[in-house]
Amino acid sequence: MDTHKNARLTPKGREAMVCAAVDSGLSKAAAARQFNTTPKTVGKWVERFRAEGVDGLRDRSSKPLSSPGQTAPAICAAVEALRRQRYTGQQIAAEFGISPATVSRILRRLGLNRLSALEPAEPVRRYEREHPGELIHIDVKKLGKIDGIGHRITGDRRGQSWRRGRGEGLGWEFVHVCIDDASRIAFAKVMPDEKKQSAEAFLKAAVAYYESLNIKVARVMTDNGGSYKSFAFRDACHELGLRHIRTRAYRPQTNGKAERFIQTALREWAYAKAYTHSDGRTAELPIWLHRYNWHRPHGSLKAQTPISRLGLTEDNVLRLHI
Repeated sequence: MDTHKNARLTPKGREAMVCAAVDSGLSKAAAARQFNTTPKTVGKWVERFRAEGVDGLRDRSSKPLSSPGQTAPAICAAVEALRRQRYTGQQIAAEFGISPATVSRILRRLGLNRLSALEPAEPVRRYEREHPGELIHIDVKKLGKIDGIGHRITGDRRGQSWRRGRGEGLGWEFVHVCIDDASRIAFAKVMPDEKKQSAEAFLKAAVAYYESLNIKVARVMTDNGGSYKSFAFRDACHELGLRHIRTRAYRPQTNGKAERFIQTALREWAYAKAYTHSDGRTAELPIWLHRYNWHRPHGSLKAQTPISRLGLTEDNVLRLHI
């Protein structure tokens, strides 16, 4: 039972009641009045105390000593065997002439009520490129424009979100993000849309940013969005000498570093302050990015900053750190 240990008639309260009845010589009726219970209950705990001592005053399981109606172990084993052959619950019930509810209880007890439980869990595959620039991850996050403090702070959902749902809102803006696989140095830019022209322009801006840090980009990884499958984006990759890699369908973890960076950006930049307008939020992005790359300890880098992965000399640090 999930009760406080000092509550009445829990082990400590029962011990006090039994002591009052046994050591102090109170009758069962008097002890019952004192501890707000019945003489029968007093007698039960006194008998357990005399037979088992203090251990007898503890709670016991309500499970019966025997369950004659329980399904036989042989049937349970046969149910498990058929389940491992991908039989459904209805098929197993028909096979053995038992209730589907019984089959369901057996499978739940065995942890096989979901077919996914029969498949071994795919191991977590973590990878990291050895040198900065070998691979960059690119993704897009859609953000609603704002002209006042939003519901995340005010709690009032009748503002921008409500108007946007009726087609009367301010519209959307798109944060294109890029992160280097080896160093975790990130770049982001707010664009008006996520179409091919914006994707192409952002790719060129990202490559130029990494080149300013003496990082030569070799590969770029994106999801299968339309803008990344366009001829314009393909031509931009050829022009920049990049190999374009796309993630497998329904495998967002392949591009997990970009996904994780988006979560961090939302928490520490987009939703970190009470912005009164989208322009103020956009203006804050470069400031936050500088802090992220140069000053913020990164968990996957053993609490080092992303820029530390470049091994910059003091002269280079002074030249690049603005």
